[in-house]
Amino acid sequence: MELTGTRTIAAPREVVWAKLNDAGTLQACIPGCEELTGTPEDGFQAVVKQKVGPVKATFKGAVTLSDVVPPQSYRIAGEGKGGVAGFAKGGADVTLIEVPEGTELTYAVDAKVGGKIAQLGSRLIDSFAAKMADAFFENFKSEVEGADGRED
Repeated sequence: MELTGTRTIAAPREVVWAKLNDAGTLQACIPGCEELTGTPEDGFQAVVKQKVGPVKATFKGAVTLSDVVPPQSYRIAGEGKGGVAGFAKGGADVTLIEVPEGTELTYAVDAKVGGKIAQLGSRLIDSFAAKMADAFFENFKSEVEGADGRED
């Protein structure tokens, strides 16, 4: 399954780039993320709790960055295992372009699931994945715009 979208963020590209590489920001933006540790260079470890239809799962996994071109683009990819619930893996190609309003963030997400979750049917999974991607990028936009001009 593939999803694409664009968000215009009212912040300079360098600020948006820094937030895309900040574990605290990413944790705050990933729906259900309970823990995110690590660095952009070494990768991140994540714990995410989700409910997909009737299936509840805690996914533990790794998130890595590749094809990094600061402050312009990268690929963020992750894979998590949720025990008997199954697994989820996917990634997003993220591109930042300066625009008069701030920064245009464009993303193309690809995702795959397996195990018990995959048995729920592609329509439910696609809808859930679209909702998760939309929530992440909307949360990210709010987080960056709220932090712009503020000392951390």
